[in-house]
Amino acid sequence: MTMRIDTTTNGIVVTLRLSGRITSEHIDHVTKEIGARGAIVLDLAEVTLVDVEVVRFLKFAERQGLELRNCPPFIREWIARE
Repeated sequence: MTMRIDTTTNGIVVTLRLSGRITSEHIDHVTKEIGARGAIVLDLAEVTLVDVEVVRFLKFAERQGLELRNCPPFIREWIARE
């Protein structure tokens, strides 16, 4: 997994852009970055593969108010099934 962190010019919106394969071993790292930076957007446009634990994490994160931007259809479908 690769993560890029972007902020808007006013410093309010923090976007974590994730790419590649994301597995359960990455959840703690992503969670820490969300907490440390106050991220409110996860951009998933370049995500190629996730496991079931990541799907559960994304569903929970979205319920907590985190925006899932550019979520690939296959991930969105898995979230809906969870």
